[in-house]
Amino acid sequence: MYCTKKISDDLTWVGADDRRLAMFEGVYSVPDGVSYNSYLLTDEKTVLFDTVDKAVAKTFFENVEHALGGRKLDYLVVQHMEPDHSATIEGLLLRHPETTVVCNDKIKKMIGQFFSAELESKVQTVKEGDTLETGRHTLTFVMAPMVHWPEVMVTYDTADKILFSADAFGTFGALNGAIFADEVDFERDFLDEARRYYTNIVGKYGTQVQALLKKASAIDIEMICPLHGFVWRSNLGDYIGKYAKWSAYQPEETGVMIAYASVYGNTENTANILACRLRDRGIKTVMYDVSVTPASEIVAASFKWSHLVFASTTYNAGIFVTMDELLRDLASHNLQNRTVAFIQNGSWAPTSGKLMKEIIGPLKGMTVLEETVNITSSLKEDQLADIDRLVDAIAATVPRFEAEDDPKVPAIDPNALFKLSYGLYVVTAQDENGRDNGCITNAVMQVTDSPNRIAIGVNKANCTHDMIAKSGKFSVSVLTEDAPFKLFQHFGFRSGRDVDKFQEFKHADRCANGLYYLSKYSNALISGTVIASEDCGTHTLFIADVTEACILSDAPSVTYEYYFEHIKPKPPVSAGPQKGFVCKVCGYVYEGDVLPADFICPLCKHGADAFEPLK
Repeated sequence: MYCTKKISDDLTWVGADDRRLAMFEGVYSVPDGVSYNSYLLTDEKTVLFDTVDKAVAKTFFENVEHALGGRKLDYLVVQHMEPDHSATIEGLLLRHPETTVVCNDKIKKMIGQFFSAELESKVQTVKEGDTLETGRHTLTFVMAPMVHWPEVMVTYDTADKILFSADAFGTFGALNGAIFADEVDFERDFLDEARRYYTNIVGKYGTQVQALLKKASAIDIEMICPLHGFVWRSNLGDYIGKYAKWSAYQPEETGVMIAYASVYGNTENTANILACRLRDRGIKTVMYDVSVTPASEIVAASFKWSHLVFASTTYNAGIFVTMDELLRDLASHNLQNRTVAFIQNGSWAPTSGKLMKEIIGPLKGMTVLEETVNITSSLKEDQLADIDRLVDAIAATVPRFEAEDDPKVPAIDPNALFKLSYGLYVVTAQDENGRDNGCITNAVMQVTDSPNRIAIGVNKANCTHDMIAKSGKFSVSVLTEDAPFKLFQHFGFRSGRDVDKFQEFKHADRCANGLYYLSKYSNALISGTVIASEDCGTHTLFIADVTEACILSDAPSVTYEYYFEHIKPKPPVSAGPQKGFVCKVCGYVYEGDVLPADFICPLCKHGADAFEPLK
């Protein structure tokens, strides 16, 4: 029986959840399952975006047939050839021999590798920037090599501003009936799994992810449809910001991740003492036993935290087995830009510290602290000073707020004013000719409830200001957390003197005083008639009697802080100046000023002539 979900009027999710899979790719535990996403666009032409893993083939085929409703399938867009997204291509084309496969040259070659070469005859190849017209929709194809296979591409629907992002922006975990990220508490229940998914699956390829993010920043994206996990339709900037940090190898949080390998508890005891003394200094800590916690979780934590401590017993004259595997896993995932320290233990010949440094030390941007704690079997009282020295060394590298040299000298830090609690609102007005306008403001407050009066502050440079000053009336739409950045751009970054802001704006209705209010992305409407005004320099403060007030939704109001933290796009996070050359075949990046003439790509084995300078 089919089980589909509507994404928009003409886009349907036809994927499936798999809760029986124990190990994703045979490596990563997925206790909460995983989703395999596929999307069907029904326009004048029908388009299916990717297929699914063979484990959920039956449900997938039933979903596709139901969503097609008897129509033929015109196109299958293949963005990624990993079998969890391509295993059912052959079965789909047997059911729909009329279908044309749209993909790039590398994918076409892989189709021949995974399946019968006869399928290649059904292929229509595309390259960067090519488009496919389906009726109302125009699909634009963007290459995304090594995110995380060399053949990967993504697709952008210019009509509905949807990015079909392949494996980017995915997460572990079954969808459990939801389809949109805003239907669940994503930060609480899924962010850790999103981080674990990114760092372990894509983490090695930060430079390539940055290249894709740069392309994505140039287009207007209202929705992201990944191949695993939830569809994103709100707070896109927040999630894209996570990818920007992860791909630049910048920590999300300041604190210490301690991973330890202990056979009889003595190394663990030392790690616990270190954690306690760090906490006494106000430094956050998390701890992992590498023999118990899956490596994928510790890899994800290493990407999250700014400081890392690895504590290991010496085992067979080397590093304890699970710690050795973890460190090599971290090195293979290209972890960078962390402050690192080591604790070693050994009953007769401690060598683990030196060997751990040899694995982690050469990684890019690593600051390795000299203060190494050496234990012979167990920590002794006189060695607590070594722990304290390590705590001091870590604390010295943790950013702190420092007091001014002379606290009595008055100073004004503009950032302090942002600590005040603000909301964000669209204030609307109308001129004497009936022309409507609106602008963003953060200054709206209730003055008194008897009588009901509010005050709003409006910049004199705004066209809306002059309309209110002349007409004496306005309406306030209280914006919600799901308001997209483009709404703030629309009402806040353009002047009503130059554009008609309501000419093409879809989500507006009239209130009792005849002015527009926002019927979407707003949880309340408040209208007022001006009874007084105060010149406040750049702004005018209008005081008004409330003439209408109603609740539009239960969505939480957006605050100024929330806007800057979650809605406004973050400046691109750069891993530093990128000098090097990229392989045009597979996307491998060689870092350096000069590419050796005899260089051979370690991934696709092409020579130096297949490389071009990084842009």
